[in-house]
Amino acid sequence: MSEPTTSAPDAPGRPLPRRRLGFAAAAASLVVVFAASGAPIPLYERYRSADGLTTGDLSIAAVTYFVAVMLALVVLGRLSDHIGRRAVALGAVVLAAAGSLALLDVTGLGVLMAGRALQGLACGLGSSAIAAYIVDLAPEKPRWLSATVVAGSPLIGLTIGAVGAGALAEYGPAPEQTPYIAVTVLLAVCAALLLLSPDPTARREGGLRSLRPHVHLPHTIRPLLPAAIAVFVGTWALGGFYQAFSPTISAQSLGTTNTLVAGIVFASFMAPYALGGPLAGRLSPAAAQRLGIVVFALAVVGVVIGLRTGTIAVVILCGIVAGAAQGAAFTGSMRALLSRTSAADRAGLMSTVYLFSYGGAALPSLISGRLTAAGMTLQTISLGYAGLAVLAAIVVLLASDRG
Repeated sequence: MSEPTTSAPDAPGRPLPRRRLGFAAAAASLVVVFAASGAPIPLYERYRSADGLTTGDLSIAAVTYFVAVMLALVVLGRLSDHIGRRAVALGAVVLAAAGSLALLDVTGLGVLMAGRALQGLACGLGSSAIAAYIVDLAPEKPRWLSATVVAGSPLIGLTIGAVGAGALAEYGPAPEQTPYIAVTVLLAVCAALLLLSPDPTARREGGLRSLRPHVHLPHTIRPLLPAAIAVFVGTWALGGFYQAFSPTISAQSLGTTNTLVAGIVFASFMAPYALGGPLAGRLSPAAAQRLGIVVFALAVVGVVIGLRTGTIAVVILCGIVAGAAQGAAFTGSMRALLSRTSAADRAGLMSTVYLFSYGGAALPSLISGRLTAAGMTLQTISLGYAGLAVLAAIVVLLASDRG
């Protein structure tokens, strides 16, 4: 049966198996789009040693990615409300594949930046349209499922991409090409699944008007924003640190350029996020938010101590705790915001959430890149991230019970 292009959205009356397929396809697509963006991370040290890139160059590449994500969120964040979730989700998958193919031959910073920019645009579209697609098609129970999947898929995807690419680059053929070919194949599978999925959004006029830069903040969620923004900025900042510098941490602290090890160091923070969401589901959103951010701040202090003492076991252990705590705090924040948001506002809300999140990652990464270029060590730079995490915890403790 063919899907209508301009008719009513796929409502609960649609055959349940198709809604389940759509939910699974959207969730898989969001994970794989972010896996594509995680694939270059363990290769950074290889690019630095073989292609003459500096640590500052790698930080610039990370910032390029973050800026592209934010540009997509601000300009394209509401597009799926007008032309449909599925069409924009497919666009995100295609852009992710284009970025991966662009990185098949990294000859310098310009090529790396171009590939990262395409991947950033894909992730920006994914963070709004695919995230809203997931919420639209999610089953009613368990209630925490949609928030957990939306919040966790990006970090799970980054983890899979980084570890998988690290393993393929270290032990597979064509180390700088195989990871990107593998993820492109997965993206093609996701595109096929999306084409078979229902579209829960009716097309409506105003698509061009929706491209005007806009930050969407429904009045109903504004009392919750101070605490939520503190969580988004404070936690994603550390994610930016790991994205830019985990290969360097591996090389300096472990004395190895093994790309799989670099991927594992990165994953030690990203992967445990998946544990935090289900744990947060047992608490109220405000309680999950408060407990998560406090544990996160303490764990970041532990990461800094491990870096400054050269104890990599402490870095990895505290990174694991920080990742799980981030999952709890972020999922709690998302549950609170989604509970006050209508279906028509979901894509705009997703864009705004991730705009703050990526902004929290981009600005510290930019500053860190400048500081490393000036000769400051990562051990010293990490103190700033600990301070930001503690500040976020204070803001949440003061503001999370409002509204």
